[in-house]
Amino acid sequence: MQNRDDHTKSMTMAGLNLIAQGLTIYDSDLRLVVCNAPFQTMFDLPQSLVTPGAPFHDTITHLASRGEYGEVGGIAAFVAERTSQAQAFQPHYMERTRANGRTISVEGSPLPDGGWVAVYTDISATKAQEALLRARSDALSDQVLSHSEQLAQTNRELAAMITTLEETKRQLTASEARARLTTEMMPAHIAHVDATGHYTYSNQRLAMILPHRGTEILGRPIREVLGEETHAKILTALTAAYGGTATVQEFTDDTSARRIRSSFTPDQMGGVYIMTMDVTEETQTRAALQQSSRRALAAQITSGLAHDFSNLLTIILGLQSRLEGITNLPPEAPALIEGTLVAARRGGTLLSSIAQITGPRSLRPTATDVTALCHDLITLAQPTLPEGMEITLTLDEVGPVLLDGGMLQDALLNLVLNARDAMGTTGRITLHVQCVHDTWIEFRIGDTGGGFSDAALEKALDPFFTTKGAEGSGLGLPMVYDMTKLAGGDVQLANTAMGAEVTLRLPYRAAVPSTTGLALLVEDRDDLRALMRDMLMQMGYSVIEAATADEASALLADLPDIALVLSDIQLEGDSTGIDLAQRLGPHSPPLILMTSLPPDAPLFTQAQQHAPVLRKPFTAHDLTALVAQPPKATV
Repeated sequence: MQNRDDHTKSMTMAGLNLIAQGLTIYDSDLRLVVCNAPFQTMFDLPQSLVTPGAPFHDTITHLASRGEYGEVGGIAAFVAERTSQAQAFQPHYMERTRANGRTISVEGSPLPDGGWVAVYTDISATKAQEALLRARSDALSDQVLSHSEQLAQTNRELAAMITTLEETKRQLTASEARARLTTEMMPAHIAHVDATGHYTYSNQRLAMILPHRGTEILGRPIREVLGEETHAKILTALTAAYGGTATVQEFTDDTSARRIRSSFTPDQMGGVYIMTMDVTEETQTRAALQQSSRRALAAQITSGLAHDFSNLLTIILGLQSRLEGITNLPPEAPALIEGTLVAARRGGTLLSSIAQITGPRSLRPTATDVTALCHDLITLAQPTLPEGMEITLTLDEVGPVLLDGGMLQDALLNLVLNARDAMGTTGRITLHVQCVHDTWIEFRIGDTGGGFSDAALEKALDPFFTTKGAEGSGLGLPMVYDMTKLAGGDVQLANTAMGAEVTLRLPYRAAVPSTTGLALLVEDRDDLRALMRDMLMQMGYSVIEAATADEASALLADLPDIALVLSDIQLEGDSTGIDLAQRLGPHSPPLILMTSLPPDAPLFTQAQQHAPVLRKPFTAHDLTALVAQPPKATV
């Protein structure tokens, strides 16, 4: 590569040396970048001043000292003035007569990144011809001669201007190409609509952000491209932008069920620039972090109260037990004592429920067979239902998904039991499971009861709200809500024509498929690499290793048979495991990331948007739990 660059540079200089004009290029620091041989010959410069890096100041000082510019008075002041002009370089064309009597033209143009290029042409012959014409053309009037001279100079200035304009056009074309390339590389749809609502610019990312919208949208109205429903969702923000106010709007795209954020920026001509991004993963992560923060605050508030309340209940239970041992109490005393004991024990149960909501809790997603989980749920719930009640399951084809199966089954069982309690002795409970556009996995539990009351629809997810009277704690649905939000999902309550319906949506993250073969382990600590190598080999993999993301990228490029990548997030060098994840293409092997960072660390949150994340320390069982196991053969 170096030899090729040297050869190209040599050929370029050979070409520059063949032209008759002198040429120089100086950078923004006023140091020489390149010059050709005619420039050195024209001004008879020493080699030190035509070597790349030579200061402009030194060249002007040398020429002024030698009398190139005639009598200049103070050389230092003259050089300072020329240097100042060079720092504020402007396009120009000028002609000057040198001290040796030769006349040259100087044409200069600034460069986009600073510095300038200048071309020096010896026009002595042209000037001599003009003088000869004046001397030998007595018949021509002075006015015609003057006009000819002015026309010749004007032509030279126009030629210089045309050259400058062509260079400016080239720079603008290159700048536009760079700007378009930048917008195409961004993971967002960037567009412009004019005052009539028609697209005048768009990159090719709309279909990636909003599926089924197409890419040929220039000249089409935004209402037609986005569709009536989506256009209605952004209309308020778009109208505000037309009015001169920059706005940001978030909405859920009904076609893909993904969360979308659009920003609207007015221009100066009545149009609007629009940038649209898919923020589904960000929204899921934000919901999980918000729920964790709420839990931490609730735990801080209730821990002290629960401790004191627990002590009081202990005293009440102890005193009531002592009263039971007294023999000469009134006849009604035993019933009162038993009632007090029952209330105190119920208070203890309530404290345990509060502790489950506010206490430390973390999700442990594993490769979960949703079909098996739902069938197990039906098996658990069936014995608790009255004889006149049935439960049915409708299940779309769902492969192994990364979920906390234990928490999910607890939440679904809680909802089934709530549905049972809402129907009395007869009715039907339905559980429907489906994937929504590979964005969510949705669980809908419905019943044929009386449905939610208006108060329940508004407050059923609030702690301690219950419609069961003394039989309910008001903590069942809040616990379901808590689990769902921790996972980055959502809970919706509704009434249907049949009865009540609760919908759980959890982020759909397909489990890493079970394979054997070659695994790439990316870890920069030797001791940890040895431990994890053993884990992978126990799972049936052959293992190759890398210490940096760049080394891992090179191995992935050279070895197409890699079946699994296990990488730390924080690695040696400038690149992280997240950078490695971003380099992987759609046909790259599955990736699992690992880290010792806490769950609320920015890198941890960012990593979850790209791959499953294992927190160190972890066991071989934890690693295996993220890999979808093939179904067992039946005999």
